[in-house]
Amino acid sequence: MISEIIEFLESNFFYLHPGYTPLNTVAFGIILGIVVLIILRMFRWLKKDPGELLVPLLPFIFLGSGARALVDNGVYPLTHLLVTPGIYILVGLTTIATLLASVKLEEVFGWDYRKLIFVTGSVLALPNLVSIHHINPIPFFAVLAVFTAFAAIFYALSLRWEFLGERMNIPVIYAHLFDASSTYVAVDWYGYLEQHVVPSALTGLTGTALVMFPLKMVVILAALYAIDRYVDSDVDSEGLKLVIFILGLAPGLRNFLSLSMAV
Repeated sequence: MISEIIEFLESNFFYLHPGYTPLNTVAFGIILGIVVLIILRMFRWLKKDPGELLVPLLPFIFLGSGARALVDNGVYPLTHLLVTPGIYILVGLTTIATLLASVKLEEVFGWDYRKLIFVTGSVLALPNLVSIHHINPIPFFAVLAVFTAFAAIFYALSLRWEFLGERMNIPVIYAHLFDASSTYVAVDWYGYLEQHVVPSALTGLTGTALVMFPLKMVVILAALYAIDRYVDSDVDSEGLKLVIFILGLAPGLRNFLSLSMAV
């Protein structure tokens, strides 16, 4: 019985092969929802503004995404700690521990907790940086060019559309445009396969990963609108936006680095 349970978990959740299934997608979604509730409660307890962490958390996002990209390209070993969900658990717990320690050090010594988080993440992510030995400029700049084109559209819209000017909305949109750009270039230009269930189905239906742009924008704009309209607490509002930002940038950066190193 125990061996069957372990085999089930290995096959559906703690797997070493790429791709998602409806089962683990739902399960990971439920777990993510629980984790988000815990994170929001943590920010209330800390009395810190989640919006202040957009930049300080960037090295931690690179830590996780860079490690996954290096696994994809055979630089790091294929182990449970470096693939889904292990890498998210490892980096997530490390980030939370760093946040709590940094806030405590700020209380005791007066050091800026945001700088402590950024420096700690940068040190931890340094092995990723030095392990990247080759970057192909064609996919690298292709993703950046596609992203820049779509980002410019939304930047222009933000000058006239007050909703986009709300705090953190544009960074969240940019993060998901970057994810969509990396997916589009990887799938349409280089023959990669979309791993997530719904995007994979829509890409197969339309024959192009360009569908990621309207799909993401409909979902993200609706989520941001709901947060701005119905979430009264600034801490909860910005905490939710921070999570959505990470959910866009992390896979986008992983795809971007994997593609740039592999081709």
